[in-house]
Amino acid sequence: MSRLLPAALFMLTLAAALPAHARDTTVVVVVRHAEKASDDPRDPSLTDAGRARAQALAATLSGAGLDLVVSTQFRRTRDTAAPAAQAAGLEVQVRPVDASNAATYATDLARDLRALPAGSAVLVVGHSNTVPGIVAELSGQPAAEMPETEYDRYTVVLLDADGAARVVTSRY
Repeated sequence: MSRLLPAALFMLTLAAALPAHARDTTVVVVVRHAEKASDDPRDPSLTDAGRARAQALAATLSGAGLDLVVSTQFRRTRDTAAPAAQAAGLEVQVRPVDASNAATYATDLARDLRALPAGSAVLVVGHSNTVPGIVAELSGQPAAEMPETEYDRYTVVLLDADGAARVVTSRY
């Protein structure tokens, strides 16, 4: 029962934001990776709580009809994205971020996501320092900063065919 609540909340949030004729609306869900362990200072895995959160994310998105799942190259983002991708029958598409592209990462990703076919559904898993920029670039609206201790926020950016964007933020 507790696994159904986040999924139901997500679907209600999405349904409230989408008009009935929203087949041309692209849905992009942007989240930060789940809780990270301290096993590797450069590329940590997820903690038990992080693995549970990744499963909760997959349950939350189970009815979203994902077409694409994107994460950075780090283990914590890939492992957060993997359950949702697997449930949708997809592979996680790795989009690396490093010193060479950090300044343009959000802009470049937003451009590519906006170029997807209308009606696509996408999950993007990033980091506390990339998620707000991705949301802002996709939506054209400022996004709240994300503290290092926050793992449960998801932001749904609804991209209409006419270029308009709407943002719904919630927790899972």
